[in-house]
Amino acid sequence: MTLELALLATPQAVPELRQRLRALDHDVRLCVTELLTNVIDHLGEGTPVTVRVTGTPREGTRVEVTDPDAGALPVLLPATGTAESGRGLALVDALALRWGVDQGPDHKTVWCELPAGGHRPGAPVAENAVRPDGRARTLAR
Repeated sequence: MTLELALLATPQAVPELRQRLRALDHDVRLCVTELLTNVIDHLGEGTPVTVRVTGTPREGTRVEVTDPDAGALPVLLPATGTAESGRGLALVDALALRWGVDQGPDHKTVWCELPAGGHRPGAPVAENAVRPDGRARTLAR
């Protein structure tokens, strides 16, 4: 299974993307839409993105969202009970087996890998992510 879509990151694109992915697991759809929403919130409405959803060697799913801003890295923030935003990456972190960022000279790809059939208990691992204190969190692949 491989799906690749080029689109503009707009609020209207979120439910349309969710509809196109309706045959996939709920957690996959949630992670895709959270990563797309992060582009809208942090880079602006109308940013061109490429969304890829592929199978992984262990029968899971890999989600990738590529945008043209190599410098704007995602930051995993602690979400408080009263915060109205800031939970998207925390959701991805909780659902994914691992996630991270691949940077190119003129783009970045934020990705996550989810297990087949839903979330398995264990410690999610973020690669090449930035902690709230500004330090990078990088683990070997």
